[in-house]
This record gives sequence, structure tokens and C-alpha cells, in this order.
Amino acid sequence: MATVTPDDIRSARERIAGKVERTPTVLSQSLSERFGVPVHLKLEHRQTTGSFKLRGASNAVASLSAREKTRGVVAASTGNHGRALAHAAKLEGMRAVICMSRLVPQNKLDEIRRLGAEVRIVGNSQDDAQQEVERLVAEEGLVMLPPFDHPAIIAGQGTLGLEMIEQVPDAGLVLVQLSGGGLASGIAAAVKGVSPETKVIGVSMSRGAAMKASLDAGHPVPVEELPTLADSLGGGIGLDNRLTFAMCRDLLDDVILLSEDEIAAGVCHAYAQEREIVEGAGAVGIAALLAGKIRANGPVVVLLSGRNIDMNAHRRIVCGAAIGERAA
Repeated sequence: MATVTPDDIRSARERIAGKVERTPTVLSQSLSERFGVPVHLKLEHRQTTGSFKLRGASNAVASLSAREKTRGVVAASTGNHGRALAHAAKLEGMRAVICMSRLVPQNKLDEIRRLGAEVRIVGNSQDDAQQEVERLVAEEGLVMLPPFDHPAIIAGQGTLGLEMIEQVPDAGLVLVQLSGGGLASGIAAAVKGVSPETKVIGVSMSRGAAMKASLDAGHPVPVEELPTLADSLGGGIGLDNRLTFAMCRDLLDDVILLSEDEIAAGVCHAYAQEREIVEGAGAVGIAALLAGKIRANGPVVVLLSGRNIDMNAHRRIVCGAAIGERAA
């Protein structure tokens, strides 16, 4: 069975050296005092493009042959992968086309266009956008670099796990965002490759958690994509999923789902107590702790995965807007 190994992740770290930031991990005094164990925050939202996605995109682009680079790249995205791929392609002088659904926030579309990529808005789900990707591959010869189910993408995201366990060697628990599984599977492979006893728990939203539904079913299943504060975690995992479903099934110790109110509480805590601006998806680890859905006996590492939130939406959340307004 195909998989991504710790050696693959170490090779990815060498490949993307100088192209991504080694982001800091800091101790949260407020969360540590509240839960009685050290709680560390991995500040990946400070990455160059505002999210962890730059790691996988940079590794995937760097892994292309010279001929593939001349063809250009295409991907479906809920925003952050598209931004990262646009950035990585621009550094190489490559064409990039990003296909997204109508659910992607405008601020993410604007940034992708600013980076010089072509944007295609297709349908109401990432699955709809993926159909346009496949058309462009077939008709225009572009190279598809998907947001999660790709070995170079997974290995690139896994470099985060190496940094986490180096920065907090005694970590007992790592909380990581779970969507298509590229991030969660990569981090879990890296962490458990160094510290097999460290637990890795995936965190997602209750509204349209495709990987959780698939894990419960025992195989990839379609899930309706719904508006959510954690918009970066939307989308299916692909019914023909090759890598991330099996890796998440085999490597994750648990999966936690959160309500919209709980996600909003995480965004508010990050801002008010940690002085960090994060998007809904970026705050789900904090949210899981605040909601009392996590039990830990030792040091915890919480990933803050992204900051690419519309600031008007952020202001409404931290000022206590109603849920209907928050998800709008």
C-alpha cells in the first residue's frame, strides 16, 4: 500500500529549505494555567502565505521535472492551497490555475489573483471545482497538484510535525486540523516516526467533516459541503482517495468535531488571550481544548494553521455576532 514515510518527510524538509519559514512554537500561559499541563502553540499562521499550505505546495513544485514546469500547474482549493501554489509557481515563473467553488471567501480569491494565478470559480463545492481541474489537465496539459492526496504535498506538510517534535520533544499530544487529511497524515507520520507514544488527534467542524464521515464508514464517502467558520476545512476527500484516508485511519488516535459556536470561541480566545489573529480552521485546536473535548496528562502542542480570514468577518466574530452572521 502506498504511503508517505518519515524519510520522505525529511527529504521534503531539505527540498523546501529556504522556501518556507521555520515557525516558532510558544507556551500559552493562559491555556497552560487553565488545563494544568503545558500547552504550546505552533504559530504556523505566521508562514509566508498565511498558512501551512506553502510547505506542501513548495515541495510539490520543487519535485516537478523541468518539462512539467513548462506545462504549468492546476489545483482545486478552498483558498489556502491555491494561495500557496500560486506563490510557489510564481517563484518558478510557472503558470498556475486555481479552481474554487462559490463558497471560498473573497479575500482568498483576491490574494490568489494578486500572486498572478488564474482563478476559475466553478459550482458550490470543491468536488465541482475538481471537475474543472480534470478538464484543464485533459485539454490543456496542466499538471495537477491536489490540495492533500499527493505524496509530495503530504511530505511537505509533514515537515511541520518534525518541527513540532523538535521544539517540544516531550509532547504527549498534538492537535492538528483535519480536512482532506494531507496535513494530519503528514504530521502524524512525522511525529510518530520520532515519538511513537505521542498521540495525534485530528480536529474538524461538525458541518461537513468528510474525513470523519469516511473513517466512520470505513471508506471514502461523499459529504455535502456546507458554509462554516472553518471554511478551509471544507470539501470531500475524493472517492478514489489513494493516500490520506488510509494514513489517517492508521495514524490518528482520535477525531474531534466542533460546533460553530465552539470554533468561534477558539477564534476569540486566540485574539483576546494569545494576541493572535487566526481563521476559523486555524483555531480549532484551541477550540477543542476550550470545549472540554480533549484530555491530556502531558504537554500539548496545538497547531494554529492559518490566518487568512476576512478581517470584517473576524471583527464580527470577536465582537460576538450571531452564528448566522459569522458563517455568512
